[in-house]
Amino acid sequence: MLIDKIKQELIEQKKSKFKGNIYHYSQVNFAYNSNKIEGSKLTEDETEEIFETNSFIPKSDDAIKLDDLIEMKNHFRLFDYCLDIIDERLSKEIMIKMNKILKRNTTDEENPRYNVGGFKVVPNKIGLINVINTSSPEDVEKDLDNLLKEYNNLKNITIEDIIDFHYRFERIHPFGDGNGRVGRMIMFKECLKNNIMPFIILDSDKPYYMRGLKNYKEDKMFLIDTIKHEQDLYESNARELLNFELEDK
Repeated sequence: MLIDKIKQELIEQKKSKFKGNIYHYSQVNFAYNSNKIEGSKLTEDETEEIFETNSFIPKSDDAIKLDDLIEMKNHFRLFDYCLDIIDERLSKEIMIKMNKILKRNTTDEENPRYNVGGFKVVPNKIGLINVINTSSPEDVEKDLDNLLKEYNNLKNITIEDIIDFHYRFERIHPFGDGNGRVGRMIMFKECLKNNIMPFIILDSDKPYYMRGLKNYKEDKMFLIDTIKHEQDLYESNARELLNFELEDK
């Protein structure tokens, strides 16, 4: 029942622009942590200011890249898109739309090497140390087709299935940039679609998350345990925020 209420309230609070509850909490925490994992310099307070007021006052003398600001705002739009298509069958078109929303109006959109709006055209890898090889550009669509076919044919999808999909998606690394953020948003969407407790991977847990991805073939449980920990944290906050009943008028 809690997961049903999370899903319902996220959608309803998005429609009404309701502040201070599960939608507000999820938007700010998801955007801050997912962008922070990828190197954003914006703080959690600044992220919340941007979400609430569409502006912010820098808290330090550190320079903030324009792309950090744009991608933070775009992440809010990406989360809204996730809620709009929450029950749709996962597809390459949805993945491309997610990446396009995230990278809209960034400098990457102006650079043909990133091919925003399509799949990667330049080979990429994950990490600088203990490098993880990814699909070559010419294999991306074939590898995604195989992944989606296997995943969409599953019955009674579990959290382990979603984590396995995420690992395989990241190993394909289909986009020039934004793979991690799109991949984490897909997990959130698929959890709610399949009546599974969603979660936000915290930047403070990035070392465990990255280790889990890198060692997944040898030890799946490290990534699974990390994500189940994040589920517990999200559930605890959801229970506190959604501890109310509305009377019918």
